[in-house]
Amino acid sequence: MSYLLGWSLGCVTLGSACDRFGRRAVFVTSLALAAVLGSGVTLAISYPMLLSLRLLYGATLAGAFLSLYVARLELCDPDHRLLFSMVAGLFFDAGEILLPGLAAVCQDWRLLQGLVTLILGLVLFFWGFPSMFPESPRWLVATQQPGRAKEILWHLTGANLKSEDSTPESATLAVELDGLSEGKALPQYHSIFEVFSTQLIWRNILILAFTTLLGNGIQYSFTQNLAPYLPHFYLPCFLLTGLEAAASLLLILMALCCGRRASLLLWTVLTSLASLLLLSLGQYLPIWMVVFLSGLGLLASQAMSVLSVFFASEILPTTIRGAGLGLIMAAGFLGHVATPIMSISNTRGFFLHHVVFASFAVLSMLCILLLPESRARNLPESLEDAEGQRSSPLFRPCWHQPQDHHVPLLLPSCKQTHYGQQQYSCPVVPSQRTGGLWHPPTRAHLAIEFQATQESRHAGTAGGHPQ
Repeated sequence: MSYLLGWSLGCVTLGSACDRFGRRAVFVTSLALAAVLGSGVTLAISYPMLLSLRLLYGATLAGAFLSLYVARLELCDPDHRLLFSMVAGLFFDAGEILLPGLAAVCQDWRLLQGLVTLILGLVLFFWGFPSMFPESPRWLVATQQPGRAKEILWHLTGANLKSEDSTPESATLAVELDGLSEGKALPQYHSIFEVFSTQLIWRNILILAFTTLLGNGIQYSFTQNLAPYLPHFYLPCFLLTGLEAAASLLLILMALCCGRRASLLLWTVLTSLASLLLLSLGQYLPIWMVVFLSGLGLLASQAMSVLSVFFASEILPTTIRGAGLGLIMAAGFLGHVATPIMSISNTRGFFLHHVVFASFAVLSMLCILLLPESRARNLPESLEDAEGQRSSPLFRPCWHQPQDHHVPLLLPSCKQTHYGQQQYSCPVVPSQRTGGLWHPPTRAHLAIEFQATQESRHAGTAGGHPQ
């Protein structure tokens, strides 16, 4: 519990630090502190000291993970964001799968902790250099630091720009990089508390935090149904990690045909369906059906939590992406805390836990419909950009969506149209010329059209060509 609470604390505090001091600064600082605190955990001489150090150790690991996640996302183009994030998640799952093997080799938790701390030191040594892990240029531009952003972008693309056979695209990029350093305003940082002055950003954060909490908290209900059939101690660890890796692979495949919101809604429906079936018919179902529904629920809940975090990183603005994503990830780790709490109470209250989270799953399906779609769209840079994202039709093909996906129901000229009592009797039909809506004509319009029709008819009859 102390370790998971430390991750929640680190996501909240160091997520805000990412928006204030930068992604690279928080990553390097968190890794350095994690190496020091990990050594302290190895040498802990009392139980309260161990709990305190584990709390702080988890907080520093959360800061390193969050800053790396945000920086990686901000360096990807829209078409490959999901692919690179899910593949990076597979490396994280591979580390979790190797951990029981290291534990079996070490045979002592202090030796295992020392080995993990040594690996963190090696990561800090290789990735602590600016050339290996540069600051996010997107964050620098969003916070009015064009000079530093220009230096990093020149470093990333300087080899192609300085070559003699540079392309016109490279020359255009060079001109744009030179234009970045024209303004010399002071850096402008933003706080997470600014979301309370918005109408949509705080709602999106609340919805995705709720789905992340649900996806991680409901996993205990499914693992308890599988507990009688998982006798080996390490098998639940391998099962959860393997299903998380499978969920990442499925999300990559689903990205080819579905958007973020439709995929999240699908996994939420599967989670709620498996949970409700186990809750109502669990004692009447055969064993194979219970195992299947529990495995399906674990897979869906894992995909739900992974996709919620990624979805949040795409719709949050760059200026507060670290703090907003930290709040959402902190909610997810609070959901993980349900597992040790229920284990301490000897599974008393398991039925109530299952009922509450199954009800939350049904409620979350309605909330997901309010989210905007973010597939193949640029990351929002400011609060105004993120506030302009509106929800669109659920199953609308993404290649037909414009860049500004807020399509009003009526044309702008229709907003000020006032219908009288006589206009209500006129039908509203689609206009074939403009594709918009045809307004019901007034009496004056009908009289003019009738008079024009009569005049054209008389003219046609006089010329020998009846109309």
